[in-house]
Amino acid sequence: MTLKFWNGFTGPDRAAVEGIVKKYNASQNKVRIDMEIMPWDVFFEKLLPSLGSGTGPDIAAMDTAQIPQYAARNVFQPLDDAYGPQGVDPNALVRSAVDATSFKGKKYGVPMNFTTLKLYWNKDMFRAAGLDPEKPPADWDEFGSYAKKLTKDDDGDGKPEQYGLAIADHATIAMWPILFWQNGGGVVSEDGRTATLDDPATIEAARHWADLITKDKIAPIGLGGADADKLFQSKKAAMEIVGPWMTTGFKQAGIDFGIAMPPAGPKAQVTLGTSVAFTLSARAVGAKKQAAENFFAYWNSKESQTYWSVNSGFPPNRTDLTADALKGNPYSALFGQDADKSRFYLAGVQEFQKVNETIFEPALQRVLNGKGDVEQVFGQADKDIQTVLDSAQ
Repeated sequence: MTLKFWNGFTGPDRAAVEGIVKKYNASQNKVRIDMEIMPWDVFFEKLLPSLGSGTGPDIAAMDTAQIPQYAARNVFQPLDDAYGPQGVDPNALVRSAVDATSFKGKKYGVPMNFTTLKLYWNKDMFRAAGLDPEKPPADWDEFGSYAKKLTKDDDGDGKPEQYGLAIADHATIAMWPILFWQNGGGVVSEDGRTATLDDPATIEAARHWADLITKDKIAPIGLGGADADKLFQSKKAAMEIVGPWMTTGFKQAGIDFGIAMPPAGPKAQVTLGTSVAFTLSARAVGAKKQAAENFFAYWNSKESQTYWSVNSGFPPNRTDLTADALKGNPYSALFGQDADKSRFYLAGVQEFQKVNETIFEPALQRVLNGKGDVEQVFGQADKDIQTVLDSAQ
């Protein structure tokens, strides 16, 4: 039996994904995983039409925030029965990663990975700016102050040659929402039912950081996620909040970097938790479903999770692996140790793309480009988001 498996792991962690799939295929002779890896934008462009026509994958891996919109269309099936003593033990996994697969009371995914985002800083740039290279900023005051000190505009043309911070405002894993949460705000409430862009705490956070970017030039405007990564990787930015998938690239660039929890905000020290999960097509029933659930259990076994963590730099999905088991990669444990201080972005929101890409990101870009006051722009975006949330109730 062959199971088609699609995902978008085109980055440095691709080899680890391929390694586990190869090990699984070699471990038995009943099921073969036929994996196709493609860029995420191509993946999402192809996925829904292919599932509708019956030509799509049996297994598709995606960020858990994307799952509800497909579950609502009934193209994925619930996977509650994949969990249990004979399958995936939910008590051995990071609880928030398991919970993030839920939609309307049912689990539509099994964790493939989990991580938090952390602050990376360039120690050489800190040293050159007169900052202690072993001490990252601890709070917002230091974060803003350090970012200013690390921004260099040597020719005075208003375009720094070096920025204190790389932060993306579109086509990115959530970076700005972390700043909102740290001040007690957010894009939507934690239960996913109420828009909170017009909350005073969100407005205050957005104005604070937008002023630092537009007035003090601590970061360029208009970066996508890959642009922000490239800016830090090319040593043109001193700090970035991002995940473990960049450790290999930053090391290859010859950067002496540190990794720490993002600086604490006025109300909380919190970061993004994010998870990619396996989903199963509603068409994969009977023996195919059993085979898929067997693969999910194999992926989340102690042996596979040790291999995954050591070879990808991601923390393991399991919470019962020892530090000694993970000593082959010093970064993986760093990204797992603050899971209790992490929050998932738009968890359980059915129309993730509408809320994030159609409403929130354009509103943020309007503010950064001076096309409206944050209170007015976010106020309208808040109404638009609430309309989307209400329509999905």
